[in-house]
Amino acid sequence: MGSAVERTDEHVREYLIYRGFTSTLKHLDSEIKADKEKGFRVDKIIDQLQLFIQSFDLFGLKEYWLYLDRRLFCRLEDVYRSTVNKLRTSLYRYYVINTIQKGNLEKTQEFFQKQALELQGQAEWRDWFILPFIPAPEQNPAFSPYFSRQWADTFLVSLHNFLSVLFQCISQLIYRSCGGGTEGQGLSAEQPFIKLSQEEYGEHHSSIMHCRVDCSGRRVASLDVDGVIKVWSFNPIIQTKATIMSKSPLLSLEWATKPDRLLLLGSGVGTVRLYDTDAKKNLYEMNIDETHPRILSLACSPSGSSFVCSAAALSRSGNIDSVPRLPIPVSGQLLLWDTKTVKQQLQFSLEPEPVAINCTAFNHNGNLLVTGAADGVIRLFDMQRYESAMSWRAHDGEVYSVEFSYDENTVFSIGEDGKFIQWNIHRCGVKQSEQVLPQDATGPFVLSGYSGYKQVQVPRGRLFAFDSEGQHVLTCSNSGGLIYRLSNGEQALESVLSLSGHKAPVVTVDWCSAVDCGTCLTASMDGKIKLSTLLAQKS
Repeated sequence: MGSAVERTDEHVREYLIYRGFTSTLKHLDSEIKADKEKGFRVDKIIDQLQLFIQSFDLFGLKEYWLYLDRRLFCRLEDVYRSTVNKLRTSLYRYYVINTIQKGNLEKTQEFFQKQALELQGQAEWRDWFILPFIPAPEQNPAFSPYFSRQWADTFLVSLHNFLSVLFQCISQLIYRSCGGGTEGQGLSAEQPFIKLSQEEYGEHHSSIMHCRVDCSGRRVASLDVDGVIKVWSFNPIIQTKATIMSKSPLLSLEWATKPDRLLLLGSGVGTVRLYDTDAKKNLYEMNIDETHPRILSLACSPSGSSFVCSAAALSRSGNIDSVPRLPIPVSGQLLLWDTKTVKQQLQFSLEPEPVAINCTAFNHNGNLLVTGAADGVIRLFDMQRYESAMSWRAHDGEVYSVEFSYDENTVFSIGEDGKFIQWNIHRCGVKQSEQVLPQDATGPFVLSGYSGYKQVQVPRGRLFAFDSEGQHVLTCSNSGGLIYRLSNGEQALESVLSLSGHKAPVVTVDWCSAVDCGTCLTASMDGKIKLSTLLAQKS
């Protein structure tokens, strides 16, 4: 929008010069110079905010932000107010950190004195009032992330992107109000999400197998094919919290629900470890079954009192994993373990034969468990009776990934046949919808290199994830993630947004909606994990 305003200003200036209205031209130039909106130039607005911060002008900073709020932000729907407040909080923190970094303690104290009434009741500022009295705040674990260049850059990019999108929407609305555009252009075909920013976590050096956000949305656990687990946070900045090296191969990973600091790690040698990410140590190591050493899937019940473990025999080649998998399913077990006593509670019956279970998921209260197996069958278990409620043939080939829908009246699955299917759990085996996905969304995933090098990886982690309201789904692709809108029409999925940026195939995804802005995680075969922060546009 900034360039359009500049062109309009220039046309007006040319007209005034042509007509000889020199006095009016002087007034125009004077008002353009004093224009607080900077002609809707985002870079100019950021520069003005930076000028106030670098000159320690707290009053000017507050007044300018207040002007932007009254002139622009107040036009937004209420759902965006939390995002604006979050940006304002970061802006004030950026100012305070700058006063400390520049050694101007007087301005640091002035900030808290003048802002005390406004900030002391806000939870996000509660711990900040001790900042002027800490000898070396940049070394304090609570404040050190804010002193990093990465945090400052992340904030400025987020603010820049937010303003850019805001001005873009304003310009399109002005265009439509003037009668421009046709159906399907501008904002008439509403984009449900705006990508505010994209960051990268690059601490892995081999292909990712699993990447999961904990239930609080504060931490991520990622596992690569070399058996390296990274536990890290991404708010306010990306920061590694723990690194776990495993001597034995790891195949599965799951966050415990209560307490959410615990990780379940399933190996290829018949063990499951319970790891404390705060204490950075193993709490327990459980021996599951020597005859079924591959722990393919783990799912913790919402209450946190138990977890389900899928154990499978070695693939018929004798390896922990073989590519491609053989058509004859290998033997498997589905077990329930007590988290507190660390003992096996029971073994589920798998009909018609004991088969390897690839994926597991609980519903919101833990009363139902859905599983997808190597024989293409989805099994739904009643967790109050600990028995199978129903099962049906879902895919030709293996079931790779399965999840409950938002209302939990259906389940979704992706299988080896490349299909994304929605199933009615009240009518056994009845499809609600079906869609064939591209191969790069379902696997096996292939990474080609020089001199004929080729790396093939079978699906391991979650292949799709839903947003907080269950209306959109994120899937894998060769260059990133793809977001679809779930539809009741002939096409089950409607593509709405591409989250590109990867140079290798994405093999697993997750969608964190626990914070103000949803964050999509896409993890690829080159070890890179992208975090795309989205702003939902509520209708």
